Parts: sequence; C-alpha cells; structure tokens
Amino acid sequence: MDIEKIFKANMKREQSEKIAKYNVLNTFAQKGKILFTGSSLMEQFPINELLMTEGMKQIIYNRGVGGFTTDDMLKYMDTQIFDVEPSKIFINIGTNDISNPSVSFETALTHMLCNYTEILTQIQTRLPQTDVYLMAYYPVNETDKIPDGEWGKTLFVNRNNHNIPIANTEIQKLAKTFGFHYINVNAGLTDERGMLKKEYTVEGVHMYANAYQIILKNMKPYL
Repeated sequence: MDIEKIFKANMKREQSEKIAKYNVLNTFAQKGKILFTGSSLMEQFPINELLMTEGMKQIIYNRGVGGFTTDDMLKYMDTQIFDVEPSKIFINIGTNDISNPSVSFETALTHMLCNYTEILTQIQTRLPQTDVYLMAYYPVNETDKIPDGEWGKTLFVNRNNHNIPIANTEIQKLAKTFGFHYINVNAGLTDERGMLKKEYTVEGVHMYANAYQIILKNMKPYL
C-alpha cells in the first residue's frame, strides 16, 4: 500500500472517530447556542480558549471535521448541525472541494456550490429561525511554507489567492439567495502581497492561534 493510500485510510478513520465523538457530545449540548461547523479550518479554531482569553461569555460548539468536503457534510448534517439545534450557525466548508487538483477549478467550484446549495436548503427547512453566517474563505500563503511531498506540489494548483476571491463571490451570492449572512472576517491576516502572513500559518493553509485571535476579534459583532 502506498503512502497516499495509507494517509487517506488514516484520515477516514480519524473522521469516523470524530463523528462518533460528536454524536455523544451532541447529547450534552445546550440548545439555542452558537455553532461553528465545517472542515479543518473550523475544527482547528481554538474557540473556547480564545473566548476565555477575550473574556467573552458566549457558548460556542465546534463541529468541524478535518478533510471534510461538502459531500461529507451532506452525509453528516445531523451530527455537524441539526443535533445541536443552534440559534446561530457559522459555516466554513468547501475549501477541500476546490483544492482537488484532479479537476479544474471551475468544475470543482460548480460541484461545491451545488452541494452548498443543498446544505443551505436543508438548514432553511429544518432550522427556519436560526441565523446562518457563511464565512468567506481565508487567504493562503503560496510561497513561504510549502509542504514537502506530493501534497505540497498540488496544494495551490486550484486553492490559491487568485481563485479564492472568485469562490468567495459565489458564496456571497449564495448567501443572498437564501437570505443568509455572508461575512468576511479576514482583515489583518494578509501581508503586503495579499498572502496569509507567514507567522500565522503552519504550511500555507492551516493557521496558528494568533491568526484565529484576529478572526475572532473580527467576528465579535456577529456572535
């Protein structure tokens, strides 16, 4: 078995374990609170530690799952959204869809938007009183911390600072169609080149807590 197959098998196993853990956690969740949901960029948001640092009292549940695409979220809508019964939902999903280097950006974007539409349709139907916030995708750093191996060679083929604003425009349109909120809380994350600052990122995509602290401060008016 090659390294890529081992990596994918391990990721699937970890994702299944996270879903199982979330299913148990959801039985303890207070209804009517705030929910963060999406893929790894949401999962890795250290929201509860930062809430304490900022002296904020909101109760926020995080149901992000690393590696998830919109296809995956559609399979686990109950776990990632409905079982929590939130009053507010902040969604960041889709970057793994458009990161797929085996198809064109346009093809990946079309597929992602189709799935995202279905996700929002289900939310609107099952949680009609919930405030929904679609988050703009974060910028990346394509030059300073490129990962080793095949992943690094293909990581920024489609997911780059040229295509991300295009995807954000489509997400903004989607939010307007449903009467939901679109928020861009990326102010302060980029350098003079428009790239995610080197000191904020692990490998050009994922971020350290210093970046999330800026994001949280930008999110305060919406929480």
